[in-house]
Amino acid sequence: MPSAAAGHHDAIVVGAGHNGLVAATLLAHAGLRVLVLERSAEPGGAAVSAAPFPGHEVRLSRYSYLVSLFPQALLSELGIALELRPRSISSYTPLADAGVLISDDAEGTRASLARTFGHAGAADELERFGALTTAVARRVFPTMLEPLRPRAELERLVGDRSTWETLFERPLSEALERSFGEDLVRGIVATDALIGTFASLEDPELRQNRCFLYHVIGNGTGRWNVPVGGMGALSGALVDAAVRAGAELRLRSPVGGVQADEHGIEVRLADGEVLPARHLLWGAAPAVLAKLLGSAPAEPGPEGAQLKLNLLLGRLPRLRDAAVDPRQAFAGTFHVNEGYEQLQAAYAQAAAGHIPELPPCEAYCHSLTDASILSPELRRRGVQTLTVFGLHMPARLFAGDHRAAKRAAVAATLRSIDSVLAEPLEECLLRGADGEPCLEARTPVELEAELAMPGGHIFHRDLSWPFAEREEDVGRWGVETEHANVWLCGAGARRGGGVSGIPGHNAARAVLEADAHRRAGQPLGATPSRG
Repeated sequence: MPSAAAGHHDAIVVGAGHNGLVAATLLAHAGLRVLVLERSAEPGGAAVSAAPFPGHEVRLSRYSYLVSLFPQALLSELGIALELRPRSISSYTPLADAGVLISDDAEGTRASLARTFGHAGAADELERFGALTTAVARRVFPTMLEPLRPRAELERLVGDRSTWETLFERPLSEALERSFGEDLVRGIVATDALIGTFASLEDPELRQNRCFLYHVIGNGTGRWNVPVGGMGALSGALVDAAVRAGAELRLRSPVGGVQADEHGIEVRLADGEVLPARHLLWGAAPAVLAKLLGSAPAEPGPEGAQLKLNLLLGRLPRLRDAAVDPRQAFAGTFHVNEGYEQLQAAYAQAAAGHIPELPPCEAYCHSLTDASILSPELRRRGVQTLTVFGLHMPARLFAGDHRAAKRAAVAATLRSIDSVLAEPLEECLLRGADGEPCLEARTPVELEAELAMPGGHIFHRDLSWPFAEREEDVGRWGVETEHANVWLCGAGARRGGGVSGIPGHNAARAVLEADAHRRAGQPLGATPSRG
């Protein structure tokens, strides 16, 4: 039987990803004795930087690569002064010999849309829809660091029934088809609904709507920022904050078992060592926790749906659109074959078990906004990084002969990119000291093996609504499990997903609240006496 009295630690955090480190820092600041266990040789989880190409000094954000959801107030509370640099270019989407450049320059954006489509209607439509999502972001995002509100209260907060129905109750396809006349513009907006989520835009379960919501509410603006120094700079800052606060970090410490009862928890490491504590904060996938606790998962296994390519280029490729500089086009999100109908066709092909003929994907060049990830020599030579994120690449496509499927998926994605460029992307690729092209690919299979993400799902499981869907969850933090002293603090918590720190914050708050009620001799949910 677990025994709190026998434990040296008040809380054990499993997983030194960014959320686990946030939780550990906040708990240690509150005076708890905290131990963080990490299975790999370095902390950071999916928010790490790496130098994968022999002979080239570059710090690539290997898995996750941008930050939108991490609240500025939380970074300040943690004492982290990391610079998150905004991108002046939002996106570029090629179309034949033209394209749409969307940027902070409103007049320039309108001119680009008018040049491409021959009318001003598309710009008006984008501005109206952008105003709608921004209004929702300003109202909803501050609630992410609060106890869960009931659905009806969040609807009242949004303040407009039509907007609520558009984003929270009806498939996103209806809003896109009603709001935009141009297929390409529908697709530009739709991609935010499909990052890491395998769903049709018409999905009646609204998985695409939930994904879209999380991608447009970050910090009340929905803007995606570049972590200066790469994702590893964020992870490093979080590690420093946790250690300064007094948390203990143990690497190469995979967990082999978990026991929990009313007395506390015991974590058994793979080498047999048993560590007792009062609380367990779980930063890995909920499905892994359920297996270790011996309970059946409450839902089907998660399935990731993306292909991630990391590339190092000697120069940026030439565009067919002579009016746009490649340094502009690749500084934001470079949309590739992501028109509305193209997205739907790719989903249908993947759902039928086939790699899409022209996989929709998007590319982005970190080094155009933050050259610090390159060595001085690479900067002098004009070398650039390129991150490509492929949509509708579900884990099922790689379940057989993984190597063959991976080669086919990479080849199809490169063909898709080449179809919108003026030259093959491979002609711009550098080669490493080993003579191999500087191209690294990660499918859901690698993500599961390297990051312990079941099915390679980057959010650990499908994203959930940011409100309480059951009456008994109102006022809770969305991190609770069936065990009163076991908490979710990773991407699989309600209001998880993405690089946000929000689940880590909410798990820490839930633990501190539970301890306050315990000290007051009150059941959880009561208000502790003051004084």
